[in-house]
Amino acid sequence: MDIATILGIVIAFGLVVFSILSGDGASTFLNIPSIMIVFGGTVGVVMMCFPIKVVLGTLSIVKKTFVAKEVDRGAIIKTLEDLAKTARKEGLLALEGAKDAIDDDFYRSGLQLVVDGQEADTVEAILTNEIDYVQSRHQTGADVMGIAGTYAPAFGMIGTVIGLIQMLQSMEDPSSIGPAMAVALITTFYGALLSNVLFLPLKAKLENRSTIEVEYKTLLLEGLLSIHAGDNPRILVQKLSAFVPPSDRQKEAA
Repeated sequence: MDIATILGIVIAFGLVVFSILSGDGASTFLNIPSIMIVFGGTVGVVMMCFPIKVVLGTLSIVKKTFVAKEVDRGAIIKTLEDLAKTARKEGLLALEGAKDAIDDDFYRSGLQLVVDGQEADTVEAILTNEIDYVQSRHQTGADVMGIAGTYAPAFGMIGTVIGLIQMLQSMEDPSSIGPAMAVALITTFYGALLSNVLFLPLKAKLENRSTIEVEYKTLLLEGLLSIHAGDNPRILVQKLSAFVPPSDRQKEAA
């Protein structure tokens, strides 16, 4: 569970709700037609920009912003080092049993390719294609959130314009102008809130998650290719240390 994402949403929305409730006329901020204009219009535009399958698939991608499995890169490098030692002593076929203990599909399939004796270029091409697909899929999810974040404020303005037009048609009673203006501005509030507190932050988080996952899979790719080439385990560790932050390298060395 990614506490940062959940905590961030709770804090952002919580402060907004607190500000609303601490003032007078909190009920003014609840307007069903405004919600329908902003939310419905945003969803409609997203569906115009992307196939329905992509829009629905984005829900499972967005889940990664809330549920994320942290990977200990130092531990992964250690397992790759152990595999390299075994391969140098007993040959690549000795790694056959090791893949059964791996719960990562990418890691397991890559190791299987190495054990099967595939050419290094073939192993690299297959795993690189998979990395590219993962990156593309995550970017699509981020693009959906980006489109939603872009158009939500626009529909907020559209709702405000509609409200102002309706208000100007009934100017006979000056005392009604204030409340009518407040209702007209509610859609702008909804659009800005959804865009800046939900859609755009989720887009940034998805892009960050994608970068982390691509780096992790690239680490595995480089490690498996090093094992395939029969590199000295110490050389393998030195190659893969580039994927570990300097501060973590110092902790491991200590």
